[in-house]
This record gives sequence, structure tokens and C-alpha cells, in this order.
Amino acid sequence: MAVSILSGCVRETRSEEETEAVGEELGRALAGETNAFIALSGELGAGKTSFVRGMARVLSPGSVVRSPTYTVVNEYNRGKVPVYHFDLYRITDADDLWSIGYHEYLGAGICVAEWAERAGDELPTPRLDVTISKTGDSSRTVTVTPVA
Repeated sequence: MAVSILSGCVRETRSEEETEAVGEELGRALAGETNAFIALSGELGAGKTSFVRGMARVLSPGSVVRSPTYTVVNEYNRGKVPVYHFDLYRITDADDLWSIGYHEYLGAGICVAEWAERAGDELPTPRLDVTISKTGDSSRTVTVTPVA
């Protein structure tokens, strides 16, 4: 994955728009990739979907990005490579991942998973772990860590 410029990246944001801008930055870094996995973690309301909205603005322009809480995966196909946006909040075990076709998406485009920690040992490598932490009412810390 050619995103070494973001290795160990930590960004402070003070608004939803700034969180989206960090997502855009990652989207630009991923623009030449044909597949990648981004594992998002952060508490409820941390800004995970906002981050994905920024990524999709670059990777799938014009796509409407909403949390796939009930659909589990949204597909954005307006760019050169498809973007698959997962919400794994309701996943309880590896069988749930099989039932939603999770493994079929891996390697087929850019996969971004909210609540990625719920996938446990099923998270692929290499990947980028992105943690979004609330540091105040509207402030966040976004940390990007590559996992080999």
C-alpha cells in the first residue's frame, strides 16, 4: 500500500469538516491503489462516517455516504476503483462475517470498515488502522497506523 506518507500520522480536528478533510487526505494517498483495507475504530459519534465521507469525496466523487448500520455494507462505484463501506457494529462472530460476504469484498477494491475491531482475527493485513478519539465536544484526534 503506497500510503507511507500517512504512516504514524496524527491529526487534530475541531469540526466534522476537518475530520472529513483528513479522510480526503487519505483518499488522495489511496487514489492509485486497486485494493486496500482501512480499519476504523472510535466510540459512537467519534466521526467515523465523516472520515469515510471525506475519503469517498476523492475516491468516488458524487457518492452519497451514509452509515451502513442496517445494510452492513454500502458500495460506492463512481470512481476508478469501488469503495466498500462496512459497519461491523452488529457483528458478533466470524460466522456473521461469512454471512454478509465480507471475505468476498477483500481485495476487490478499497474496503473501509467502521467498528473494525469487531472483525477480530478476520482483519486482513496489510491494512491501515485509523482511530478517531473524541478529545472535546467537537475536537478529535485521528491516528493512522499501518499494520503489516
